[in-house]
Amino acid sequence: MIKTLTVRGKEIGAGVPGIIVPIVEVTETKILEKAEAIRNLAIDMVEWRVDFFEHALEPEQVIHTLHRLREALPSLPLLFTFRTAEEGGEKEISPSEYTALNRLAAESGSADLIDVQIFMDDETARENIAAIHTAGALVIGSNHDFHKTPPREEILYRLRKMQDMGVDIPKLAVMPRGTDDVLELLAATARMHESYANRPIITMSMGGKGVVSRLAAEVFGSSMTFGAVGTGSAPGQIPVDRMSGALDLFHAAL
Repeated sequence: MIKTLTVRGKEIGAGVPGIIVPIVEVTETKILEKAEAIRNLAIDMVEWRVDFFEHALEPEQVIHTLHRLREALPSLPLLFTFRTAEEGGEKEISPSEYTALNRLAAESGSADLIDVQIFMDDETARENIAAIHTAGALVIGSNHDFHKTPPREEILYRLRKMQDMGVDIPKLAVMPRGTDDVLELLAATARMHESYANRPIITMSMGGKGVVSRLAAEVFGSSMTFGAVGTGSAPGQIPVDRMSGALDLFHAAL
């Protein structure tokens, strides 16, 4: 049985999948302008993609901007994500710098959830998870493949490993080379949800072919999906104003 999570009044893991909107702006001014533009939309979480920020490798500046972002979005759950270049992000960062930055974000009290790349290496991942939980924040364990879709059993292995390592929400995103790859992702998601998951999971197939995985997330057991307001953070993200109706349509059918 899935144990849902509630973050700032938003329940994750039941009903209509929540919509996450990423902020991928470069300057603090633009980041706060985007926050103002989305704060009153019908969304469920905001992700700050810190690796896009011009001062992403300056911890003091990052935390300053994080506090200002929290002030601009007082009610919405805030996900702090530094996506490394190895998994499609904008900047290189060492494991020690990555761990220190995530710890500072968790300890700041301004981020509700911190993204941790589980396959950076086991030691780094476990250190991040422990530090973030000690600080009182939640962990989204993530893995991204922008080149291919692994076989079904490999997808299941990755999601189960994230869960076994103690993340609060396992998340996996893959790139399809054809429709068969999309079906592999959806089948693996359904099996994880029905047979192994005891907490919310998030999966998606990126790009145009993978759009169905974003819209039909609830059918297969994915608890959240990413929608774009302006510039998105990954291929295939659908504008929020179109996504809500589609998610509601699938939910009503179920």
